[in-house]
Parts: sequence; structure tokens; C-alpha cells
Amino acid sequence: MMTDMLNPEIEELNRKAEQYCQLLSNVHNEISKVIVGQDKIIVKLIVALLSKGHVLLEGVPGLAKTLLIKTLSECIDSNFVRLQFTPDLLPADIIGTKIYDHNSTSFSTVKGPIFSNFVLADEINRAPPKVQSALLEAMQEKQVTIQGETFPLEEPFFVMATQNPIESEGTYKLPEAQIDRFMFKLLISYPRKVEESKIIHRFTEGINVGVQKTITGDQLIEIQKFNHQVYTDQKIGEYVAQIVDATRHPEDYGLDIDNKIEYGASPRASLWLTVGAKSNAILHGRGYVIPQDIQDIVYDVLRHRILLTYDAEAEYITSDQIIKTIIEKIPIP
Repeated sequence: MMTDMLNPEIEELNRKAEQYCQLLSNVHNEISKVIVGQDKIIVKLIVALLSKGHVLLEGVPGLAKTLLIKTLSECIDSNFVRLQFTPDLLPADIIGTKIYDHNSTSFSTVKGPIFSNFVLADEINRAPPKVQSALLEAMQEKQVTIQGETFPLEEPFFVMATQNPIESEGTYKLPEAQIDRFMFKLLISYPRKVEESKIIHRFTEGINVGVQKTITGDQLIEIQKFNHQVYTDQKIGEYVAQIVDATRHPEDYGLDIDNKIEYGASPRASLWLTVGAKSNAILHGRGYVIPQDIQDIVYDVLRHRILLTYDAEAEYITSDQIIKTIIEKIPIP
């Protein structure tokens, strides 16, 4: 791999990656002006954005999930919409519908709020399955069909859905096939005591913290296209394949966790691990992927794609523990 890194093409990729890294570092710094702590979550959101993926964010209320994605959108020349998912929501409330115009005696299309660059689907598990499917179809296909007419969604398009892990009353569990369409499942936790003090100071003393737009939508799309050019060695691809395959056939890798996994990760896991690792490399100013890039995102890509058995749940084993066991067993290239 080191021989390939000396190649002039790799040097050119490094040069571009360093330029993009500086731009993205500015985005991170702007977000940090508003959001106290949560640096890892901010980095993962940027990685998903560069990868054209979407994020499922799980955390208790009041952890600034809405403020986080709103601030991210403000740093980029784009528009933002927040959708509060409720049990009485209809698919048309999200994607839009056709209405009859008496003056022209014809139907016209009224586009819904999904036609935005940054979409926050707040408490997605509170909406019925039809509404969830309407959103997830837009995420997967990057288009919306309104009564037989198809409309493409404008790039960049990024969805962050949130769900509350505490409450289960009045919620509709997301089907596994739909959860699989999210690139990342991120777990957001409480701030530390020092960070809590900063939050109190910042938001109770009338301090007006504004963010500046640091990159344009076109620049973001340019970086997203560059993601595909980032060099990935064949050994890195084999490393990813082994990790994902170990979730399906753990016995082939000497792992005694076969009775803990009901279903392993889908091929989407391999794709998102590779694409996400490229985005992570860009954030570090590199035009090539190293094993650490895989390890930085492997939990976020796999935790919602590994289905545990009843025995594992009864023993309070989490998917993160399963992933840790796999990562420690698979040799690093």
C-alpha cells in the first residue's frame, strides 16, 4: 500500500483532500460555536453528509438534536426543514399532493416540505408506517412520486431522523428493512458536567452566537463527487468484507457468538463502510483510506444492521459488544 501512496496520483488526491479538509474544518468550527461538546456526533454527521448517507440519531429529549442539524444547514448555503412526526401525520403532509384549480379546471402539484436540502424527521417512530415509508423512499430513491408524477429531489439532500429510546407508548417501531436504509445509527449521550456549565452560560445569558456560511451547496456536491476518487487499497476492501461476513458466519472466524446473532449485516453495510471510510479520510486530509478509517465508523454502520437473538437480549448483550468482539478478532491489514 505504501508503494501506491508514492504514486503521483495519490499525491494529487492528498492535495485535494487537504483543501477540502480545511473547508470542512471550518464547518466543524462553526457548529462548535453553537453546540457544546458532541464533537464525535458532529464529525459523524459530516461524514454521512459527504457520503450522501442519512442518519438515525437516538437520544433522550433535550440534547440539541434539532439545533445540531439546523446549525449544520446554516453553515452550508442550503435550506432546512423540521418535520414533527405525529400519529395523525399523512404521507401527503411530507411529500405533497395535487389540488384541483377551479379557475384553470386542472390539477396542480403542491410540493411538500421534503423538497429541502436538510430534513429533520423528529421522532420518526411516532408516525405510522405509511408516513415512514414515504420519507424512506425519498431517502433511497432521491425522488418523490405524487399521484403518478415523479419529481427529483434537489442535491444536496440529507435526512437526520431522531427517535426517543425511552418512550414506547404511541410509537411505531421502524421495520428492519427501513432502518437498514440509514447509513449511521448514532447514539447521543448527556453532556459532561463541564460542558453542562458552558451550556448554561451560553443559553441563559442572552449570548447571541451566530454561524457563518462556510461552503456553498456546489462545493459540498464537489466534495461528495471527490469521495469516489479517494483511493481504497484491495486489502482495505478485503478487511471490510471480512468484518461484514463475520456478522453472518462468525464460526468461520473462530468467534463463539453464533447463538447471539439472528441475522448479520446486509451488503449495504459493506458499501457504507467503504464510502464512509473515504469521507473520514477526507476529514483527515488524506486521499487514501487506512484501516483506522474503517474502525472509526464501524460501530455506527453496523449497530442497527445486526439483529440479536432472544438469548442475547435476555443476557443484555448489545450489538456494540458483538461488533467489538469481531473487530478484535479480524486481523488489521
